[in-house]
Amino acid sequence: MPAVDEGKIDFETIELFFFAYRDFISDPDAILAKIGMGRAHHRVVYFVCRHPGMMVTDLLDTLQITKQSLARVLKQLIDSGYVRQMAGAKDRRQRRLYPTLAGRELALALSEPQSDRISRAMQELTQDQRDGVIAFLRAMRGRAEGLEAPENEVD
Repeated sequence: MPAVDEGKIDFETIELFFFAYRDFISDPDAILAKIGMGRAHHRVVYFVCRHPGMMVTDLLDTLQITKQSLARVLKQLIDSGYVRQMAGAKDRRQRRLYPTLAGRELALALSEPQSDRISRAMQELTQDQRDGVIAFLRAMRGRAEGLEAPENEVD
């Protein structure tokens, strides 16, 4: 392990991120547990609902997971009636994903408590502060240089 100067590490912000994420996903986790699903299902149904007709390859890129990880989760969502998979109109080899009505309802039920949590957290902020939060979160996106994506999905 390389030597690290602990004084340069922002432990307070790291912990705030950890606890904010834990709480942000707690409501959807509870809803999903009741139907025997987990966070991987949440991510898939969320993006399929946000981008109906997206190709499986695009979903793989978005989630940065392996085909094997997606296959298991997608099969369960299809078998449970939340997502449907169709061949592309122009290229029959394409696999396009669409939410069913039940899938859309599930995605909305999972997103609503998260949206409420965001609204509560931002209600006292000025518009400039809200814009700053959005800019900060956009700047946080992306994988650190030199780090490879994990081989399997991590919940």
